[in-house]
Amino acid sequence: MKNKFIVRIHELICESGKKQNAICRELGISKQKLSNWKTGYTEPCLDDLMMLALYFDVSSDYLLGLEDETCLSSRSPKS
Repeated sequence: MKNKFIVRIHELICESGKKQNAICRELGISKQKLSNWKTGYTEPCLDDLMMLALYFDVSSDYLLGLEDETCLSSRSPKS
């Protein structure tokens, strides 16, 4: 089974409609770093995971495959 993070990062990049170079520039990361995440060669550290979640407006749990809800802004506060 493919790592959920790899699947999710591919989907989010594709859905963004942006080129990977633009995403890397906006995030301040190298193209190699993004490529390594996409291939599963390396995994993002906690700080990078939080950066990706904020950039794509998803939760870190979504990125890691622990939940299926994508958008943070659509969540209602818990009572």
